[in-house]
Amino acid sequence: MNLEMVMQELEALGKERTKKIYVSNGAHEPLFGVATGAMKPIFRKIKLNQPLADQLYATGNYDAMYFAGIIADPKAMTEADFDRWMDAAYFYMLSDFVVAVTLAEADIAQEVADKWIASGEELRMSAGWSCYCWLLGNRPDGEFSENKLAKMLDHVENTIHDSPERTKYAMSNFIYTVGVSYLTLHDKAVETAKAVGPVEVNRDKTKSKFLHASENIQKAVDKGQLGFKRKHVRC
Repeated sequence: MNLEMVMQELEALGKERTKKIYVSNGAHEPLFGVATGAMKPIFRKIKLNQPLADQLYATGNYDAMYFAGIIADPKAMTEADFDRWMDAAYFYMLSDFVVAVTLAEADIAQEVADKWIASGEELRMSAGWSCYCWLLGNRPDGEFSENKLAKMLDHVENTIHDSPERTKYAMSNFIYTVGVSYLTLHDKAVETAKAVGPVEVNRDKTKSKFLHASENIQKAVDKGQLGFKRKHVRC
């Protein structure tokens, strides 16, 4: 299948209700409003195809960009490729659920994520922290430096309340993910979550909510989910 054929199939799968949901979360035109599950039959026909993924991502169409992440070949992508994708990720559903997820399957994941976390840019930082969440929830604990993750928890504790909005979400999720999926630092993650306390995030100009990493870790403990690892990062 070529670019035009994929775009036609995606457009045919679009639903106005789904489109409105995406727009309410920050997506903007062009987009069709395709449910992610509806994309699987197209994926089965294409499998991994990095050249086509790059073409789809470059369209700026949200649904095409999301599907690009499904058919991307992360091991064929360079740091420059991930930076280019990140440059075009204009809201968190792209930065954290397309780019970060794709990066999490690459061999250079930690290296790139570390640079994004240090960038000072909201969505890059968010993607970097989110990438670690995807990594920790999938890869064996032995692939990570305990000392490095401990220092990252310290960094979150010291900076989360002053960080940009979307970065706060990803940092809070990082505390939770370390606490649940990286058993060696479970106790430290619990301590960090308690020290951080509720984290206020502004959903828009009039509403705010609070993130509770401590409560979420305890819920996972109660459900017997400690040590959780998913088989695949991408569905």
